[in-house]
Amino acid sequence: MSKPCLMIVAGERSGDLYGAGLAWALRERLDNPELFGCGGDAMRGAGVETVVDAHRIAMMGLTEVLGGLPRAYRAFRTLLAEADRRRPRLAVLIDFPDFNLRLAKRLKKRNIPVVYFVSPQVWAWRKSRLRQLKSSIAKMLCIFDFEEALYRQAGIPVEFVGHPLAGLVRPRLTRQDFLGGLELDPAKPTVALLPGSRVKEVGQILPTLLEAANRLALTREVQFVVAVAPTLDPHWVAKLVLEHYAGRATVIRTASQSTYDALAHSDLAVVASGTATLEAALLERPMVVVYRFSPLTYLLGKILVHLPYYSMVNILARRPVVPELIQRDFTSAQVAARVEYLLDHPQARQEMTGELRAIKDRLGPPGALGRAAAAVVSLLQ
Repeated sequence: MSKPCLMIVAGERSGDLYGAGLAWALRERLDNPELFGCGGDAMRGAGVETVVDAHRIAMMGLTEVLGGLPRAYRAFRTLLAEADRRRPRLAVLIDFPDFNLRLAKRLKKRNIPVVYFVSPQVWAWRKSRLRQLKSSIAKMLCIFDFEEALYRQAGIPVEFVGHPLAGLVRPRLTRQDFLGGLELDPAKPTVALLPGSRVKEVGQILPTLLEAANRLALTREVQFVVAVAPTLDPHWVAKLVLEHYAGRATVIRTASQSTYDALAHSDLAVVASGTATLEAALLERPMVVVYRFSPLTYLLGKILVHLPYYSMVNILARRPVVPELIQRDFTSAQVAARVEYLLDHPQARQEMTGELRAIKDRLGPPGALGRAAAAVVSLLQ
């Protein structure tokens, strides 16, 4: 098979990382493929020609998207124009459903087969999307095991490939080297703070986490590491820490490009709900999950989303394996109390670790991106 042309479209950082891994796996299986589409730095590093930069169209929440709609529309037209010009043999659309489901419909009209990688959360809301997917995609590649039966029942070709993070989430350093490099004491209890990956959510979440750290510092000897996501300016995060934590009795540090080390080498973590909860689960790290939405987004979510839990860890377990502090429950006093309890009760941490290990097993073995690439190649052939 000589130089097949494929389109890959991702609209958020996680999708960009998965798209990059998929691109590398496709290059191992195909002869010099031409890859183009929408992505970020990771996909560009994997040799994907990004005719649209994903950073231009990434949006979050139910109410925060309005300002980005003109950019999204321009990106949509650009991708369709490139599809018309290049005529790819197949398109892989990764997550980002509000954009990609519309794109899948238009690609289907152009007789371009679509593989959808990372299922929209139809099990949480908007199950009507199943009909839309059935009419517009050739195959669904899902990353959670319970999704497979849902798509089979709907008559949609599906394959569970496992979660792309399985086998990839691991620390680079030892506890001694990581904490020592931050001038922290490896022998002291350590709490990792993961406030999210977007400026707006970090601005809403990190100050409360730092207030909780202040409370804890008054009653016990404990140190903190704020894990700074690659999408954030480390200087801005450090400034937030100084504003909300300056002059306190215990030590707090920020760490960039070191989320997995921060999780692996802490005694427990306070994590903003999102992919980071799965990363913590893969590292078997006990955690408290927090989040704060804009008031309107929270209200709409309560009406539209019908799930008993917010974190993917609890959704997979179908019970509250980890505590969740959301919206009004997310206060510095509540966070401090949950952290204090876990620090004082090693047995509770040990039991939570066992529960997280079981969830980790459900995410599948390492190599999800290779299995996804194999499914794509099979469709090409």
